[in-house]
Amino acid sequence: MLIFYIKPIIDSHSFNCYNLDMELRELKYFLAVAREQSISKAASSLFVTQPNLSRQMQNLEKEIGQQLFIRGTRKITLTEAGQLLLKRAEEIIELYNKTENELNAPITDISGDVHIGGGESYVMGLIAKAARTVQQKFPGVKFHLFSGDSGTVSERLDKGLIDFGIFIEPFDVSKYDYIRLPLYDTWGVLMRKDSPLAQKKFISPEDLWDKPLILSRQSHGRNMISEWFRKDTGELNVVATGNLLYNMSLLVEEGLGYALCLDKIIRTDGNGELCFRPLYPELISHLDIAWKKYQVFPKCAEYFLKQLQENL
Repeated sequence: MLIFYIKPIIDSHSFNCYNLDMELRELKYFLAVAREQSISKAASSLFVTQPNLSRQMQNLEKEIGQQLFIRGTRKITLTEAGQLLLKRAEEIIELYNKTENELNAPITDISGDVHIGGGESYVMGLIAKAARTVQQKFPGVKFHLFSGDSGTVSERLDKGLIDFGIFIEPFDVSKYDYIRLPLYDTWGVLMRKDSPLAQKKFISPEDLWDKPLILSRQSHGRNMISEWFRKDTGELNVVATGNLLYNMSLLVEEGLGYALCLDKIIRTDGNGELCFRPLYPELISHLDIAWKKYQVFPKCAEYFLKQLQENL
């Protein structure tokens, strides 16, 4: 059993708890109460008595020095401090489980978990090919994918919650060790086949100036997008934003607007209602796979990186 304490878990802007020693058990109890929104239900799921759990949560609030719960007649909700602790507690437990799995992996075997984060891109096919080769040789290796924008992926990489991050330009990867992947993504517009712009082979900035646009949160506000439009994105008619292109494509299907996105993520061949048209002037983004400098990998992650480098 891996034992460690969290000191501190929250920064000084939120809690005055620099001298706090908090056991993992307390965090797990707190997460159960937050999940169930009830002391009695949480106690039942944890196989502890209700008075004992209630006392643990009261002690936790005393240690932190702030109220974590709003105790209503029907359910318990979290205060602002409780919401912050919820996020940190989830990250701590996730990191604990990841570390424990790595330490418990057989020394002579290549097995364990490889955690990879990144945005939506067809270039993830390169990652999938290397993962398949590794798993064919070593069935005990499991891969866990996390989807998110560059900021979220970078945060998880910095905290050790993932081993590798896939970053789409423009993103500064200089603080990491990284490999530039040999493919790139092409920007364009996802639209209905019956829309006026579908008759064009390429889409120019002027074509979109007066159109309702659906932008990814990752691209919204990016300098390169503003430079291509020759307008600040605040001057455009942005009717919706999203972080998953599949969900954005449903808005396009309903005729809400035109989605600015990367190619080859949503299939537009066949009898579907959507089509993709590239931008002109051409706009492309390179991709990098990055990891923390001086990172000591478990054998499974080390072998995956080696396999990926061989494939490239």
